[in-house]
Amino acid sequence: MLAVFVNCGAVILGSIIGLLFAKKFTEELSDMIQTACGVITLVLGTQMAFKHNNIVYLALSLILGAIVGYALDIDGAILKLGGKLEKLTKKGEASGSSNFAYAFLNSSVLFCVGAMSIVGSFEAGVNHNYTTIFTKSILDGFMAISFTAAMGIGTVFSVIAILIYQGGLTLLSEFLQPYVSELLIQELSACGGALIIMIAINLLGLKKIKTANFLPALVFEILFVILVPLVLKLFS
Repeated sequence: MLAVFVNCGAVILGSIIGLLFAKKFTEELSDMIQTACGVITLVLGTQMAFKHNNIVYLALSLILGAIVGYALDIDGAILKLGGKLEKLTKKGEASGSSNFAYAFLNSSVLFCVGAMSIVGSFEAGVNHNYTTIFTKSILDGFMAISFTAAMGIGTVFSVIAILIYQGGLTLLSEFLQPYVSELLIQELSACGGALIIMIAINLLGLKKIKTANFLPALVFEILFVILVPLVLKLFS
């Protein structure tokens, strides 16, 4: 879990630095920083999305994931959690801004999806090799600076998602590793890239997408990669 704690520490430090800088920014400069974050996130998401091996898996996963996410209202649930966390930090005083909840949601998705989270957690848990997660921590720290400066302190609470997601993968790594193939990691990375592109679209103000409602797409990607080859074998 050492690597997970370092990752969380990098996000917390980056958020603190971003918050200190944000207080000196004008509204126009804050908008420019948010645009820069959107462009960087778009580039990152595009690079990840093109790692797909089967575009049909990606398309079906996103569509089916959106349907399930809409039915469960995952986005709304995460935003409500963000609102509750904001009230706790303000000692029960409600805020008129939703930036806190959106910063919490967007940064949680950004820091948790992607190949580095999966591979790094397995390397740390099985081989005690922390290189990947330490590298990810540096990248996350700089993104936390930008996200906090653009959207606020809600970014720091993404460490909760990192602890649960990466911490869970690390603790279960020895059990899960035999079932995780390179193909599965590539497909999950591509699907995660699509979600990051959605975050970029939100940051750029092009369209309001309920990104979290697409999270079940990651589950569908896993099912397609594992089950489709088994089904094809039955008919071969």
